[in-house]
Amino acid sequence: MATNLINRPEYLNQLIGHRNTSPVKIVTGIRRCGKSSLLELYHQYLLDDGVPPQNIIHMNLESLRYRELKDYGAFYEDVSKRIPDNAKTYLIFDELQVVEHWEKAIESFRLDFDVDIYITGSNAYLFSTEFSTLLSGRYVEIRMLPLSFREFLTFYQFDASGSIESRFQRYLQFGGMPVLHEYQFNESRCHQVLEGIYSTVILRDVLQRNKGADQTTLQKIMRYLCSTIGSITSPNNIGNVLTDEGNLEGGKARKTAGRTVERYVEMLRNAYIFYSVGRYDIKGRQQLKTLGKNYIIDLGFRNILLGYRDADRGHILENIVFLELLRRDYRIYIGKFGDTEVDFIAEKPDKKVYIQVTESMAAKETRDRELRPLQAINDNYEKTVLSMDRDFIQSYEGIRSINLIDWLLAE
Repeated sequence: MATNLINRPEYLNQLIGHRNTSPVKIVTGIRRCGKSSLLELYHQYLLDDGVPPQNIIHMNLESLRYRELKDYGAFYEDVSKRIPDNAKTYLIFDELQVVEHWEKAIESFRLDFDVDIYITGSNAYLFSTEFSTLLSGRYVEIRMLPLSFREFLTFYQFDASGSIESRFQRYLQFGGMPVLHEYQFNESRCHQVLEGIYSTVILRDVLQRNKGADQTTLQKIMRYLCSTIGSITSPNNIGNVLTDEGNLEGGKARKTAGRTVERYVEMLRNAYIFYSVGRYDIKGRQQLKTLGKNYIIDLGFRNILLGYRDADRGHILENIVFLELLRRDYRIYIGKFGDTEVDFIAEKPDKKVYIQVTESMAAKETRDRELRPLQAINDNYEKTVLSMDRDFIQSYEGIRSINLIDWLLAE
């Protein structure tokens, strides 16, 4: 077991909180976001808590050690022989998606033995139709994301004289993939690592799982999505733009181009590279089927594909806020109110908040634009504008004004 693991207590505590409960615990997230390290830390926690080593079966199914276990039958037989009879056994399986029909083996373990099961996977194919049928209602998903800004500040060493704004600028530039902390902002090395992760995700979790997918088309759509994060669009719109620019192979008809884009965007979502967010009509109280926004899982990937640039800073900040809302377990929509837009409607069972994101509220034109939709919404839910401003104005007629960095660091 590796000894240089860095703890991410938020996620470890979630696993501990679910210990010895009947649902299968599934940790999902893009490759190299820390899932394997999390399971190793949990393994160590179990040992420290007195669980005998023979009652912990921990396997990374991408290791060649298990190359003969790609079929659920062989996998079940191998693991079954290792499970002792004397006490509860903890089954920890990393990258289980490489085992075909793995869900049949997992359900059999649940039925046949006294076990507590933990799984990781790097793509949404874990949640296949077969899986949903067999384990419906009998699993919990723990969604692991790259480092939050709060975590980022603890992972790196900073010059004590540097401002919090300068550290945030580093976060925007390098992103939050945990592995980068080893290189302490060495730009060329960090880019090499991010390019390696990106290539692995594209090859293993997209192209290998989608036979017939074209790598060139995928790259073009990926770059387009990166350049339009936070912009309202649709697969048809994207298909039209790429067709006009000659970027879809074969000069596809526009309808075909839209379907092609939709298929490739779904591949990227399934590999946890992008999240798509739908729109909600606040006045009509209904979810809209057309148009939406796409956000990338980590800005470091965007920067290696497009180069780091501040020109689109407003949408970059919006992407940061979206990821933070995910971490805080909100259900997220884009808000439509008449002919205006609200960047985010964030909901929990007991809470709802409307959020606008902008770099600055200093200019009257910007201030009016950001406040107008919030002022028009006639309900009592919290309304907030997040910006990089630091001034004495904390409210505009009941609409809260909060510094974005302060919001990211708030409890």
